[in-house]
Amino acid sequence: MKIDPSNPADLSAQIATAIRNAIIGGHLIVDQRLPSEAELAEQFEVSRPTVREALKRLAAQSLIRTQRGATGGAFVNRLSFPDAYAQQITTSTLLLSMNAVSFETACEARFALERACAPLSAERRTADHLATMRAEIHRQAQPGLTDEAFCASDVAFHRALVDGAGNPVLSYQLAGAVEAMQPLMNMITFTARDRARIVALHQEIADAAEAHDGRAVTAGLTALEAETQQLAQSVFAARAARNAEAAGRR
Repeated sequence: MKIDPSNPADLSAQIATAIRNAIIGGHLIVDQRLPSEAELAEQFEVSRPTVREALKRLAAQSLIRTQRGATGGAFVNRLSFPDAYAQQITTSTLLLSMNAVSFETACEARFALERACAPLSAERRTADHLATMRAEIHRQAQPGLTDEAFCASDVAFHRALVDGAGNPVLSYQLAGAVEAMQPLMNMITFTARDRARIVALHQEIADAAEAHDGRAVTAGLTALEAETQQLAQSVFAARAARNAEAAGRR
């Protein structure tokens, strides 16, 4: 593992990348103890605080874990898909909020990804997945439910549908789509949406999943995408009209 001192990139970032590459490349295996901070500092010819910062970066990515005591140190972590969900959601949220991604593009991507799960979910969903979807549909139909709670229930419903595919790789990939894209879309459309219409579409999707009808699940998701895109267009049109009216008063 080497770094380039002439590289303008932060030294701790370079060290973290070097160790990360060693883990991915299989040179450092799961549960293997990393060299001590002093040994890494000598190897990379940097200070111990720089090494410490690099290790913090790796821990934040769940690539390593630290243990205290005589047998402690930094160890290569045994990363699971559920452990990585939070990082995937955070990254997706940052990308959507910090880059110029239109609502239409985000919506298109989010539903295209979820439709990829539809046939598998219809085939493999368990009674627990169905029970979660039914419970969230019941919750969404409650008249006193706040917008925030409705959005959270919306996410939980679609997460159950995705997880019903029984494929951890797909669940991981869609963690960002469902738990990052969907809340951001809800923030735009919640003032215009018809809850009864959304609940009805969710009901259709759940019924199709229970009947093992992948095509009907896909059709339900397509109808939900069309509803979401239409809601967004109405919100943006109303916003543009208000802005034009305000500009006309000036």
